Amino acid sequence: MNARTSVLDSLVYGVDVQSGDIRGDAPSYALVKFDGDSIERDVVSHRKLRRLIDSEEPALVATDNMYELAEDKDALVHFLRSLPPGTRLVQVTGAERPEPLSRVASRHGVPYGKEPMKEAEAAARLAAANVGYEVSAFTDTTTVKVARGRSTGKGGWSQDRYTRRIHGNVKRRTREVESALKEAALDYERDATEKYGGFSNAIFTVEARPDEIPVSANRSGDTRVEIERERRDGIEFDPLAKRRDHVVVGIDPGTTTAVAVLDLDGNPLDVLSTRTADTADVIEWLIERGRPVVVAADVNPMPETVEKFRRSFDAAGWAPERDLPVDDKLQRTEHARYDNDHERDALAAALYAFDAHEDQFERITQKVPAGMERGEVVSRVVAGEESVEAVLRDLSDDPDEEEESSEHEPRELTEEEKRIRDLESRVERLQEHADDLKADLEERDERVEELEAELSDARRQERREARRDREVTRMRRKVDRLERERDEADERVEELESKLERLKTLWKLDHSDFADVAEGRDLVAVKAVEQFTTRSVERADEQYGLAPGDVVYLRDASGAGRATAERLAETEPRVVLRSGGLSDAADAVLFEHDIPVGPAEDVQLQEVDELAVARESDVEAVIEDWKERAADRERQQTAAMVDEIISEHRAGEAE
Repeated sequence: MNARTSVLDSLVYGVDVQSGDIRGDAPSYALVKFDGDSIERDVVSHRKLRRLIDSEEPALVATDNMYELAEDKDALVHFLRSLPPGTRLVQVTGAERPEPLSRVASRHGVPYGKEPMKEAEAAARLAAANVGYEVSAFTDTTTVKVARGRSTGKGGWSQDRYTRRIHGNVKRRTREVESALKEAALDYERDATEKYGGFSNAIFTVEARPDEIPVSANRSGDTRVEIERERRDGIEFDPLAKRRDHVVVGIDPGTTTAVAVLDLDGNPLDVLSTRTADTADVIEWLIERGRPVVVAADVNPMPETVEKFRRSFDAAGWAPERDLPVDDKLQRTEHARYDNDHERDALAAALYAFDAHEDQFERITQKVPAGMERGEVVSRVVAGEESVEAVLRDLSDDPDEEEESSEHEPRELTEEEKRIRDLESRVERLQEHADDLKADLEERDERVEELEAELSDARRQERREARRDREVTRMRRKVDRLERERDEADERVEELESKLERLKTLWKLDHSDFADVAEGRDLVAVKAVEQFTTRSVERADEQYGLAPGDVVYLRDASGAGRATAERLAETEPRVVLRSGGLSDAADAVLFEHDIPVGPAEDVQLQEVDELAVARESDVEAVIEDWKERAADRERQQTAAMVDEIISEHRAGEAE
């Protein structure tokens, strides 16, 4: 019997390309809407198809080839992300190695035609009967992010209040989301970033699909909520039919036991590897996934452990003629997903067993009429070694006719009936064993929930301690930085206080109460100019002022021209002390302005930063010396002028 559940109470879309191609010109699609009773047919563009999916939110969107809806893997992931939360994409022809749609439709008794609309209808009917595989690019883990809906910007006191309000609203919205998750009994972890006034954001990692989360993405005022599913490493296929009646099983026994399960089309359904589970646990795991038709090993002879599993399910056994080489196993499982070498070996055994029986499965499938479960026929032919015709005749017999023709006399059971009786007895024992295992499983689930709760509490405590340690480390770094800044400030204060004392001394020397301050000392303030350039003179004037009557010290008097000398003469200094030679042009300008100039080495200077002090007597001596030299210079100039006049007069008389 087919134990698959049905989705006929939901809306199913069947889709097939009508014209064009998704990789080139804009395609059009044959669209069939099927709800179990009525069928609607239409031809739509890709954009209209997307709009219909968004507005009507069908339970399934079925196709025979998923790449008819997206040109490549990235586009397919984008398409899957855009689907409404309750809508799934289904490829009805299989997983990584799809079959022709005509074969799948024939096997399940679904009408089929080569026209796109007929193929779309066949896809819709097959998906409605839970035939096919859900195409998935996301896990069942969802990230819910609560964040600021506005920028906090920059500003003063009122801006701080604005920022506090935004962070407070984010924190309040975070609490609302957390309360909704708790009410829905969903497992989650929260990571919040605390900021001034509340939270800047909070991220919930929820173990559920978006349609199972009682929170929707939105933006409202100061806050926004974003919901995004966690991306898988690649594209995966999950069968719609969760109960798989008949399967092919590969087992790799040992310290680590590995089990692989295939459907009768050779598609991997599930793998398991465990070091702790006993035989009963593995049998329970297999019972949940189907009824084994073939149990296979990857070595010859078949290990006793694998033989025990085969006998437990009364399945056919398969072993290779010789042990499968590792290279062959790697090649045969290159398209399958597994986590370790044990799972690889179990998958290889199951796949090679399927290869050995594939033609037999195909012949049996061709003889099974539409509407009859082929798995039951395959199981009885392969494992029970019955003929296909006998099984079909047995499954097709009318019970009413048997009752009418049967006699009410005890009769001896046939071998086939004895086998059925034994099988039913075995099924009852296995069912009782399954009930016991389920009870044990429930106890284990309860224990797991308790341990997960303890683990969640321990993780929260660990996160709190980590945050506290980070805060302590941050505060220690801040304290160290502030201490360094304090030490540097103290050193700077000491330096400035020393400089202030020196400046006070100079200030006292440069004011009218000099005689009282100097207390009889022979001192005068001197203002230094680094170089005899216009820029240096102006810089000194800006820094501490050059006033009439100042004593100016040129640390480097060379190179000045008339313009620079004129700029210095404008300040009307009392005397200019120079280091180095003075140009003739500058000397002439200062002489013309009656500004005394003398060598600095004749004066005993004591410099304090940019300023200096000298003995008044030394300065007076320089001035007196200059005056004597100036008088001689004037006499020389007068004599030269008289000689020139006499010479000119004699020259005139001679003419």
